[in-house]
Amino acid sequence: MAKRRPVANLLALAVLTVAVQRPMHPYEMASVLRARGKDDDMPIKWGSLYTVVRNLEKHGLLEAVGTDRQGARPERTVYRVTDAGRREAADWTRELLSTPRREPSSFEAGLSVMGGLGPDEVAALLRQRLELLDRRIEADRLTLERERGELPRLFLVESEYALAMREAEAAWTRSLLAELDAGAFPGLEEWRAYHRTGDLPPDLADLAERGRPAE
Repeated sequence: MAKRRPVANLLALAVLTVAVQRPMHPYEMASVLRARGKDDDMPIKWGSLYTVVRNLEKHGLLEAVGTDRQGARPERTVYRVTDAGRREAADWTRELLSTPRREPSSFEAGLSVMGGLGPDEVAALLRQRLELLDRRIEADRLTLERERGELPRLFLVESEYALAMREAEAAWTRSLLAELDAGAFPGLEEWRAYHRTGDLPPDLADLAERGRPAE
């Protein structure tokens, strides 16, 4: 039986799902994945594609079925998905759809350390982010509206989700910015004082030292 691969290897999942269509060589797999915009849906390191394909073959999820040559190019090995590979791809997809995973974003990382900047600078940066988000949301809405007339919804749900997440992020960012602008953000004066004097109030210093309680 093929050894289970980690769901975190999303490129492996992408390779298996594209190979389900028909046998193809790795270069063709990459071309199809790029054409589908899969690098927008998941983090893909294209330089590791051949290694991923070889590992999938090693674990019995892909198998070589021949070679292909076009013109003067070197021969390329053609792979097809095995029955075990089909089952594995289905299992990965079930897990990704059914089980929420903790996936911190770079924005979340920035928020976690924003106290190192003054509140006025943070507000200016959030305004900049919000402007960029609003532009992206408008562009995504127009693209999605156009694609709805060209593609079945089955191929658009990930774009709908991405748009919904951006809209939610923009709404939350707008709310945070409103608190900062109105002076309603809790502890705002202590935050300002820290950047004037360089000294944290004792209670905040204690919290910064201890961190959050363990969950």
